[in-house]
Amino acid sequence: MKISGFVIAGMVVCAGAASAQSRLLVAVKGTQSMAIVDPTSGSVVGTVPEGGTTGHELIASGDGKTAFVPIYGNSGVGKPGTDGDTIVAIDIASRKVTGDVRFNHGVRPHCPLIGPKDGLLYVTTELDKTITIIDPKTLKVLGALPTGQEQSHMAVLSHDGKRAYTANVGPGTVSVIDVPGRKVLKVIKISDTTQRISITPDDKWVFTADQTKAQMAAIDTAKNEVAKWIPMEGVGYGSAVTPDGKWLLVALADQNKVAVIDVKTMQVARTVAVGDYPQEVLVQPDGKTAYVSCSKAGTVSEIDLGSWKTTRTINSGNNSDGLAWAK
Repeated sequence: MKISGFVIAGMVVCAGAASAQSRLLVAVKGTQSMAIVDPTSGSVVGTVPEGGTTGHELIASGDGKTAFVPIYGNSGVGKPGTDGDTIVAIDIASRKVTGDVRFNHGVRPHCPLIGPKDGLLYVTTELDKTITIIDPKTLKVLGALPTGQEQSHMAVLSHDGKRAYTANVGPGTVSVIDVPGRKVLKVIKISDTTQRISITPDDKWVFTADQTKAQMAAIDTAKNEVAKWIPMEGVGYGSAVTPDGKWLLVALADQNKVAVIDVKTMQVARTVAVGDYPQEVLVQPDGKTAYVSCSKAGTVSEIDLGSWKTTRTINSGNNSDGLAWAK
């Protein structure tokens, strides 16, 4: 693999640049850019062109200074189109692309994660059937985890850093991966098609959305099998678990709602109306607020998790998708 680019350390923030406070980051596919949102005012305070077509997902470094945006391509998963071969690093304060990782072939890089224990950058590289491991400081590729399946589109890491789980869209499976051993432990059949994935803070449950029925699969990670099917009023998409582990929030794209599932009972407790065609759900680290990207509306819906109401709509940009929190 050819690795290029650089990381700027000790960047001096120019006048007018974003201040060193928490930011909501949004991957805006319609403009091939990253929107930077001030969560206090609910306004976009900056946009950064990614320099590629197009980033779907993004993540912030552990120190909140750098965003990493895999450039997936101009297609949907499993569909014809370009095959992205780049991950860009963006300095959030200066709002500039400061480096990149370039693969020597198309890999369709998609879902980026920061390792909870090692601080490394993990990115799904689905055409290689892998998760690529990258040093976020040097932007050097350190290795890869096999997924054993096509279209390993989204992934989560256990909080102890020992396991990775990928949602493999076309095969309709979830791969269970031993991270230290760099091997697939099991492939769990879910449905003809599955999408997105989330994990509870105690690592006991992994959730993924069946795309053929209005239901979520709850995987018992001790047994690595589907232990429960959770019916919903619409087909699920992106999901996230609250930091206290009590609630699973699921975007219902065809209903313009978010289903709120009680993790203890594995039943839908309520739904919350959001914008048009919700995609991804992100819960703020303090557990008080959730954000939901709504691609057709070009907005992010802000949900108060105390009142369970949408309290604000943020105009983030055309075809908003991936969300990340930069502390």
